[in-house]
Amino acid sequence: MAARLMKEYKVLQNEEFEDILLYPRDESDLYRWVAIIKGPPDTPYENGKFELDISVPTNYPLQPPTIKFVTKIFHPNIHFKTGEICLDLLKTSWSAIYTLQSVCRSIIALLSLPEADSPLNCDAGNLIRNGDVKGHDSLARMYTRLYGC
Repeated sequence: MAARLMKEYKVLQNEEFEDILLYPRDESDLYRWVAIIKGPPDTPYENGKFELDISVPTNYPLQPPTIKFVTKIFHPNIHFKTGEICLDLLKTSWSAIYTLQSVCRSIIALLSLPEADSPLNCDAGNLIRNGDVKGHDSLARMYTRLYGC
């Protein structure tokens, strides 16, 4: 609902976060948001900035937002071409207690702890599953330098 989104927006206007910038794409439409998240420290995404496109359904918070990476990223749980994210929180584990900010925090956590058993990017998932974490991290770092800065 717009009231819930307005409440979240007011909270975000009064707080500043080092790792997340979150705002409506257009202040007259609270159903489309942009997030810029920083890659977490000690990961191949460190020093990267990644743009997310957030579409909020009209029955939010009863239904989760649709969130996609706009910035290209090499990660097992993120589709390289479409930016789709495989995260239970955005599907079966959704609860109305979550906010757009808490979802962004969960996405940052996913960057730190990839789940290679449910990959949207099979190449990234296979590298990790086959024990080539260095190979995965090297490619993820390369794509972060190319697209995430």
